[in-house]
Amino acid sequence: MATNADIATASPCREITPGEAAHYQEKGWVLLKQFIKPETIADLLAKAKGIMGEDGDSNPPYGIDQPYFNAMLASGHDDPKVRPMLNGIGAAAKRLMARKADVPVRLFNDFFAPKLPANKQTRNQGNGPTSFHQDYITFAVDRTGGMTFWIPLESYGPQAGTMSFIEGSHKLGVLGNYTSYDGKDIREVWPELEDLPMSEQVTYELGDVTAHSHLTVHGAGANLLDRPRWAYLVLPQPADARWNGAPPEAFDPAAHGMTPYGTFPDEAFPIIAD
Repeated sequence: MATNADIATASPCREITPGEAAHYQEKGWVLLKQFIKPETIADLLAKAKGIMGEDGDSNPPYGIDQPYFNAMLASGHDDPKVRPMLNGIGAAAKRLMARKADVPVRLFNDFFAPKLPANKQTRNQGNGPTSFHQDYITFAVDRTGGMTFWIPLESYGPQAGTMSFIEGSHKLGVLGNYTSYDGKDIREVWPELEDLPMSEQVTYELGDVTAHSHLTVHGAGANLLDRPRWAYLVLPQPADARWNGAPPEAFDPAAHGMTPYGTFPDEAFPIIAD
């Protein structure tokens, strides 16, 4: 378990500000400028290319075919060079969750997610746009509070297919599984979303990160560059979240001996902020 002393002395992440926390609570997302030290980002990019190849497309399929990105588990908590960063993300996530109860933060998942170039034939899927969607329903957890830290591994702008967020959409609650929309856009199914402002596609400098609630509706364009748009995604959850018994996309309950409404085991889903 990460202690406050560990985070203060070892993490390459800065602390988030009260203004950033307030923006997240109000809008459902926040851009954290220069949140992670560039040398840590460089280590992550080297790790990603070592697993997935320079083209971001040399890995075996990971089991879910969709156009948003190609993905591969990173298992960063097992890497002593990455673990201090995860502890820093855990501390930031706890601040953004803003729970009155003193609930630790659990690492739910972390993976590399290069969006492949739209103008190239690819081995894996992952070279299309990202339809607007909510993340929450696919994780099969029984409570809100989870979020994604989206970490670009190079500087990117809209041409790379960066995200836009429908601001305040996290306040509408759970909007259903995207597979239940019968091919429609989420904004057709929920016209209320058209009444909310949408952010511009984010422009990231090296070290910038966005954090968004798993209830926040977001999407992205295709990658129009001639190379992968490299990203590393870290998904913290409140440590008191339980598996709700629904079929999950992000984990295998049987592999971890899990039962509906039982706790997530610390060995597979470690605590990253106490």
